[in-house]
Amino acid sequence: MKKVLLLLSIFIGLAAAGQETTKELSHVFRINALNPGVELEMPISSQSTLSINPGIGIHGSNKNLTYTSTGVTYFISPFLDVAYKKIYNRAKRDAKGKTLDYNSGNFWSLRLLTSFKEFESKNIYRKDDISFEFGPTWGIQRTYSRVHLLFDIGPSYYFDTKGNSGFFPLMVQLNIGFNIKNW
Repeated sequence: MKKVLLLLSIFIGLAAAGQETTKELSHVFRINALNPGVELEMPISSQSTLSINPGIGIHGSNKNLTYTSTGVTYFISPFLDVAYKKIYNRAKRDAKGKTLDYNSGNFWSLRLLTSFKEFESKNIYRKDDISFEFGPTWGIQRTYSRVHLLFDIGPSYYFDTKGNSGFFPLMVQLNIGFNIKNW
C-alpha cells in the first residue's frame, strides 16, 4: 500500500507541473453504454478532472483473485470506476481548431476500479466478493456531437479485501456514451 501511495504522490506532483492555459474544463454528466453506467466528470484544477462512474460491467479473471476452469472466464457485476485525469493537450487542440467540448483531449490518469459481488459468472469463482484494480493509464476522450468516446490503457495492481494480490501488465477500457449535460 505504501508503494501505491508513493506512486500516487509522484503522479499528482508531475500532473501539477507545466500547466497550460486554454478553455476551462467543465462538469460533464454522461451515460455510458458499453459497460452501462452513469458518469460525473468534475474539474479539480485547470487541467485535471475527477471522474466517478458507477455501473454494471463485464470483468475478466485475475490470477490470485479467482479460481477458474478452462474456457471463457468472465463475470458480470456492479462496479465503481474512479479516475483522476490530467488532460494535457488542450492548448494544441484549440490551436488546431479541434473541439474541447465535454473535456475532449488526451490524458494521463490514475484509475481505481472496484468490482462488487457478481450477478453472473461463467467458469470462474472469486475468492472475495470485492476486488480492486489500481494503476496509471494513458488515454484519449473525444466528443462527436454529444457522443462520447473514451479509450485508456495501462498496467494495474489488483487486490481484494482478503489480502490476495497481483500485477497485470494491461488494464484496458473502451467506452462509448452520451453526454447529457455540460456546465
